[in-house]
Amino acid sequence: MAIKSSSLNDSIAALRDLHVLEFIAGARIARLATADASGAPHNVPLCYWFDGERIYFAIDEKPKRETGMRLKRMRNIVENPRVALLIDHYEEDWAQLGFVMIRGIARVVEDPQEYMAALRHLREKYLQYRGMTLSPERNPIVKIEPQQVNVWGERFKQTNA
Repeated sequence: MAIKSSSLNDSIAALRDLHVLEFIAGARIARLATADASGAPHNVPLCYWFDGERIYFAIDEKPKRETGMRLKRMRNIVENPRVALLIDHYEEDWAQLGFVMIRGIARVVEDPQEYMAALRHLREKYLQYRGMTLSPERNPIVKIEPQQVNVWGERFKQTNA
């Protein structure tokens, strides 16, 4: 049976499970779903860092049509900070399938120390970030505070030894 955190009193309980924490921390990519004020959905893949409680992502220097706060995902977060982040894994061996969906509140990191700490960890995880000159003005970092976590997959089964 998969771990499911559906209790209203503890909707982020899955974040205390070691297998879930390792899965989130070790994954290389996630998909961020945002919606504007009218509810129109938007979904993009992104690189992220998980500190064990929160998710951080940066608007980096990869080519995009817009930059910084002009990006659709950023405009959506300003209009509607409720987001969903999907971290999934696929293999032909379906016993290895799994996903973690985190619903939460996204906010642009304003604190300079928090920004630099998140950037340092993003650079540790993604070597490509080391060659980018990122700044709060051009490259905001967003923090997602989880409010609900859903976990699915055989890989998350509890083992009773």
